[in-house]
Amino acid sequence: MASLSDFDLGGLATGLAGGLLSGMFGIGGGIVLVPLLGLLLGLQQQEAQGATLAVLLLPIGLPAVLAYRKRVAIRWWLVAALVAGFVASVGLGARAANSIPERPLRVLFATLLVAVALQMWRAQGNRPSSARRSGTGHSSNLNGLWIGAIGGFLAGLFGIGGAIVMIPLLVLVTRLEQHEAQAVTLATMLPPIGLPGVLTYAHARGTLPWVLMGMVVVGFAVGALAGARLAVRTRTGPLARAFAAFLLVVAAGLAWTALRT
Repeated sequence: MASLSDFDLGGLATGLAGGLLSGMFGIGGGIVLVPLLGLLLGLQQQEAQGATLAVLLLPIGLPAVLAYRKRVAIRWWLVAALVAGFVASVGLGARAANSIPERPLRVLFATLLVAVALQMWRAQGNRPSSARRSGTGHSSNLNGLWIGAIGGFLAGLFGIGGAIVMIPLLVLVTRLEQHEAQAVTLATMLPPIGLPGVLTYAHARGTLPWVLMGMVVVGFAVGALAGARLAVRTRTGPLARAFAAFLLVVAAGLAWTALRT
């Protein structure tokens, strides 16, 4: 049994890692926080997912959003559509997480990540930059509703924040550039959009590790700012390919976890 100081250091380190990747790739950070909370700090899967969603309720990505705004304009109507879709579905995903077998869901999700990563990699090589920017306007904003709903459901189901799916969909469907998609997704995570999912997890588990979550928040905020500053200095093509490679690594980890249990 680890002491409180061990949990403090572990929470800070976990938050720092999640925040760094969140700022770099515009993800919510949950794809890193959930496995680290389970593997390093011994939290059960559902407890780790609920804790991660609770951590992401706070506007801990604000420093990263401000850093991105220096490089790209954030489309706030698209952010609003993503928020609406996310809030409508995150509770459904959290309820499903307590009733659907974990192993087949992890395998399916890993398969989805592989497909999205390969498509993003090909798109960056074949699509001219002008085409990637052609998806402005009212119709692409409305696409945010169903993109946000998919992200919200998966966020509730896996406790991952949903950005890891929303970013590639924004790039492929609304034709945003990688930096723009990351900025929009980070802005979507500023309101407490995961609250329905957190309440569902807290009710199912009885409570959540609130002190540990506070330490994760501190580390996350520092890491997110550092990651965002690094991202805005990186060209779009390499950043998109790095994100695709990251998706493949995550998919391999999810598949390995599912198959060995």
